[in-house]
Amino acid sequence: MNEIVRLAAKGDGVTAEGQFVPNSVPGDSVTDEGAIKFGAHHIDPVCRHFSICGGCQLQYADEVVYKKFMTDRIAEAFHQQGLSAPDLKEAHLSPPHSRRRVALRAFKAGKKLTLGYNKTSSHQLVDIAECPLLEESLFKAVKDLRSFLQKWLAPRSLAQIEMTLADQGIDCLLVMPFPENLEATEAVTAFASEKAFARLSIDQGYGAETRWESERVTVTLGDVPVALPSHAFLQATKDGEQALVQTVREAVGDSRLVADLFSGLGTFALSLDKNSRVYAAEGMRDAVLALKQAAGQAGKAIFVEHRDLFRRPLQKNELARFDCIILDPPRAGAKEQIVNLAPLPHGRIVYVSCNPATFARDAKNLMDAGWSLDWVKPIGQFPWSLHVEMVGLFTKK
Repeated sequence: MNEIVRLAAKGDGVTAEGQFVPNSVPGDSVTDEGAIKFGAHHIDPVCRHFSICGGCQLQYADEVVYKKFMTDRIAEAFHQQGLSAPDLKEAHLSPPHSRRRVALRAFKAGKKLTLGYNKTSSHQLVDIAECPLLEESLFKAVKDLRSFLQKWLAPRSLAQIEMTLADQGIDCLLVMPFPENLEATEAVTAFASEKAFARLSIDQGYGAETRWESERVTVTLGDVPVALPSHAFLQATKDGEQALVQTVREAVGDSRLVADLFSGLGTFALSLDKNSRVYAAEGMRDAVLALKQAAGQAGKAIFVEHRDLFRRPLQKNELARFDCIILDPPRAGAKEQIVNLAPLPHGRIVYVSCNPATFARDAKNLMDAGWSLDWVKPIGQFPWSLHVEMVGLFTKK
């Protein structure tokens, strides 16, 4: 029998001879006939939809194996850039039932409504009866929404659903055709009020239109309530957000003048030491306005600029005045901004990433320019998935 020694990037087990074996983990053994003998780290999946739902790939891996998978993903990305693996801190994992955001789809064929996630590698939907990822109140809202869509989603129509657990409760956005009449309008109000939704908006292709909002919907970042725009980016779990903030604060240290680039709603800017002065740059206008208002009302020393950092990255003379620069770019990374950061003679860069490949690419460009990568902290906000997030500290003296 051949033993599984590692997990590949897409979650398949791999033997020492290089054979890829789906649904296996290190410690499992594979017979010559292809049967898998489970080892100590192979556990039973916790969800009835596992293997058909595309949301989770590694529910059969225990925490030891999953954390090793996270660190291996980062090490392999560095290897692809010709770099040694960085100093990796212990990985942090968000627990089950902690996800506060979800994107779903619904389709109605005749009288049958299907509401859930896509099947693995498919556009077909899995009608979900449970989801061990979601906060319980969020999944309850999904179940509540089923009856509303059963009545108001037109046959042969598709709805896209975005739901977020905000400070006041569930914020729900429905992207779908919807009747424009009194009965439909009253039905929205009655449903949202009865189910205690914080906000319900409908987008028919012309932007989100709020149909119900009991009070201003906010998310608390640091200790500051921030207005939550539709489609705004928010960390997937509160637990993961806290781990990221704690790690970023540790890396920022006693820096007094800090730039927060790709700042979003202010997850990091609003959580830094009260003695820090912060410049925040963000390309999404609604997020900029929300952060400006929140920082002003809280009396925070934060200057917020609406700036597309891909088209107009900060220049070297703008960057040189900061003690520390936080980067939290999307999956594409911060290549354009790194070009101007790399030549700085000294400083501190705290890089938050959701993509090991672009993180390693940008790390190479910094390290080639004399920066040191002190450490990397892996953070898993998406239990059982292939996604890995990380925070890295770069310094130059």
